[in-house]
Parts: sequence; C-alpha cells; structure tokens
Amino acid sequence: MRPEDILALTPAGISCKCGGFHIDPTRPVARALITHAHSDHARAGHGAVLATQETLDLMRLRYGENFAGATQAIRYGESLTLDGATVTFHPAGHVLGSAQIAVEAGGLRIVASGDYKDIADPTCAPFELVRCDVFITEATFALPVFRHGDPGGEIAKLLRSVALFPERAHLVGAYSLGKAQRVIALLRAAGYASPIYLHGAMESITHYYESRGIALGELRPVRGAAKAELAGTMTLCPPSALTDLWARRFPDPVNAFASGWMRVRARARQQGVSLPLVISDHADWDGLTATVAATGAGEIWVTHGQEDALVHWCATHGLKARPLDIVGYGEEDEPDAAANDETGE
Repeated sequence: MRPEDILALTPAGISCKCGGFHIDPTRPVARALITHAHSDHARAGHGAVLATQETLDLMRLRYGENFAGATQAIRYGESLTLDGATVTFHPAGHVLGSAQIAVEAGGLRIVASGDYKDIADPTCAPFELVRCDVFITEATFALPVFRHGDPGGEIAKLLRSVALFPERAHLVGAYSLGKAQRVIALLRAAGYASPIYLHGAMESITHYYESRGIALGELRPVRGAAKAELAGTMTLCPPSALTDLWARRFPDPVNAFASGWMRVRARARQQGVSLPLVISDHADWDGLTATVAATGAGEIWVTHGQEDALVHWCATHGLKARPLDIVGYGEEDEPDAAANDETGE
C-alpha cells in the first residue's frame, strides 16, 4: 500500500478513503477529525466530529451547541479503528487540546501534524514526537528568517515598557484562543501579579482555560472600567481591536502585538504596532526542520505556509517531499471580535 492509498488530497482537504474521514476539512463533510479549534482548521457543519474533549468544548464556545451532527471525544494516546484505518491522537503543543493525528493502515503510519510548536507552553500539553513513515507538516514560519527566540525575553520587554510608562495603558493584541492565555501565563511566570484586563471576545475562552485547571491570576473585564482606572494597566485584546474605536477608551495606549509575524518589522509598522512581541504558537524554521528530521519519516508532505522553502530543505537532506497546496488554511482569524468593537462584549 502506498501513502497515497491511505491519505489523498480532495477538494475538501485531506481524505482517508479507507477510513471514511477527512482531517481538518475546509468544507462540510460526513466525518471530520479535527486537530484543534482554530477556525481555519475547525469548521462547523460536519456530520460527525472526532477530536479531543478540549477541542470539542472550544468549538461549542465558538460555534454553538449544534456545530456538528454528532461528536466524539478521544484522549491523547487512545487508538480508534475507523473502517480500514486506525487513528491515534498525540499532543501537538499548539493550543489547549491540539493534536497530531496518526493514521495507520497497510503497515504504514502517516502523521498529520496540524499546527504545532516544539517549545514549552504552560497552557497546553507539550508536543510529542511521533515516528512515522510519512509526516504531514505545517509550514507557517518555514523560512530561515523566522527564528522566534525566547518568549520570556519578549515578556520582559513588555514589562519594561509598562514600568517606563505608568500613566499609559498597554494593549496586547493576541489571538483569543491560545495566544492570549499563553501571554497571560508568561506574564504571571515573570512575576506580574496585577489584574489583567480582557476584551469581551477573550472572556469565554479564557475562563474555559481556567476551568481546565490553568491558573491565570486575577482577570477583569474591560467593560465598565473608567478611563482613569485603566492607566498603567495591561489589556489583552484581539489584534483587530488595536485599531478599532474600542481602543479609544484607554489613556494614551501603547499597542503591542504577540505574534511570530512581528519578526517582520514592516508588518508591525503596517499594523500600527509600536511594541512588537515575537511570541508564536507555531514552530519556527529550526523547530520545523528539527521535527521533520526527528520523525524518521522518509517522505514529507508540506501544507499551509512557506511550502517551497521546506520542500527544498527536505530535498537537500535526502527526503522525498511535496507541497499539498491546500486552500483554506492560514492565520487563525477572530470571527467574534469585529462585532464587539465598542462594548468589548
């Protein structure tokens, strides 16, 4: 059996014909296996969804109770036979509940990484290396320029700015699922004990993280806070809110943005960010190449990102590789932020 007989590319994304399912499909399908709850991977409208409990819970928060016809939770390390294939979910280290999906059939193992990072994150299970015959890897930051560095150093930069400008509010743009909670946890680990304010779009997901035992310290909603009260404070908000009318409630705000894309200074300037924080929930160039090599896979399929650069790197290291060119994956969007601009609800 060839890898292409197990997983193949279809208009809806990666499909397993022998197992009767798709992985992170880009359109509604009968049975979907979902790696994590970011909206470019987890869409509503599938007949049935198999995912970790956290991913299912987060999808309900984002899409409502009836986001799929049926759901089934699977634990990390648990194997399940679906028709002619066996699937196992392994931690991906991307966000809470994120998983790599190993598919085995005909004596071959293919691992679909979803999004992943290979560094410690106090808000989710750490990435687990799974040896395989074929590795399907993301390539969001697959260029040598993207080396994220120490997130602790970026948090220290933010805290220095807070100390330097005690009369100003600091707004930290971060994706509402995963990044925001990680930034809060990093701030707490660095000794920042003051209350942290939340944009309304951040509240439900952040409180869900707390319900799963992730300690984030004292959190307060922005709504109802007086402008003077917000001087010297820190607020987490969706990136889109940084340039919105909503931001006018803050005294002389300093705009920060936590993202791997902040390595590109021109991008920070274009988005009106004065304090770029290079903190990413995706593996950087070194993380991607190290992971690809460590899986032991002889064949690499590359998806969503800088595919050509990673395919070239694989070829120069004796690995068979090809891009999948799937349309529909990209940066995690913030579907719930734009409508909440003025109230932060």
